[in-house]
Amino acid sequence: MKPNPEPTPRPTPARRVALAVFAVLGTAAVALATVNASASGSGDNARSQMTLIAPAGAGGGWDGAAREAQQAMRAQGIVNNAQVVNIPGAGGTIGLTKFAGMEGEHTTLMLMGITMLGAININGSETTLEDVTPIARITEDYDVLVVPANSPYNTVDDLVAVWKRDPGAFAFGGGSLGSVDQMIITQLAQASGIEPTEVNYIAYSGGGELATSLMSGTIKASVSGYVDFADQIEAGRLKALAVSAPEPVASIDLPTLKELGYDIELTNWRGIVAAPGITAEQKTELQTIVTEVVGTPEWADAIERNQWTDRFLTGEDFERFIAKESQSVNEIWNELGY
Repeated sequence: MKPNPEPTPRPTPARRVALAVFAVLGTAAVALATVNASASGSGDNARSQMTLIAPAGAGGGWDGAAREAQQAMRAQGIVNNAQVVNIPGAGGTIGLTKFAGMEGEHTTLMLMGITMLGAININGSETTLEDVTPIARITEDYDVLVVPANSPYNTVDDLVAVWKRDPGAFAFGGGSLGSVDQMIITQLAQASGIEPTEVNYIAYSGGGELATSLMSGTIKASVSGYVDFADQIEAGRLKALAVSAPEPVASIDLPTLKELGYDIELTNWRGIVAAPGITAEQKTELQTIVTEVVGTPEWADAIERNQWTDRFLTGEDFERFIAKESQSVNEIWNELGY
């Protein structure tokens, strides 16, 4: 979905979902055909052929994690032939719906995370994570609140003071509808006395687009993963004001929103799921493959480079975690009036 050329009031969720579906339908069909062809062509097992679905466009967090996992698989010979396929759209719910229809496909995995939970809720997706097979949680990271370097806002309080005067004229940018980015912005609005439904939120497909829109003035502020903005912050083109972590992060020299008096602490976690209908043995094999991936030096390097936090969790513990997170995200959106 492309951003509006001018900051305008946010379209309704239903309208944006419809636009997202039409925009990516062709791409998703091609991607799904690629996945199906790969699966039918292997006819073997996940060690011979593995497809990693990133339910988002190239360059995003899920895509990056998928490609890091692919590299680790290749470098250590965990899988003979690993490929990444992108199925973007609607916060990952288009990819989720396609994947949920691949009953019994045991040589394909899909990336997912808290953003997908939000997208399921806000987009009214009939397909949920109950329709796929949980494999593992792999990483966590935190969002940062940023503005252009020449912005007059030097603190979160500065920004909020202006935002409150005319919320509709203050354009925020972030990831897809329902994303952790939008959750943080909407919670910040509520904590600041702004009606959540008044937030002018523009959804983008990746951090590169967000940075460009910030520097061009299309949006006034953004919330996204620190790695999305790190280069521009270090180059002095963007100014970071706060991080969404529950406590200070050693590698990110910023105050937390909680330290600044805003009771907000959301973690952007990422996980991996398998298709529905696989056998217990196939599920165990996929869990073993992912466990091997996160134990490689290549994955350790990826954790450091991307400033992720290793939060590996698998088995019934991960299934319980998903159930708890689904409930929490639904409560957040219900509380915010969505």
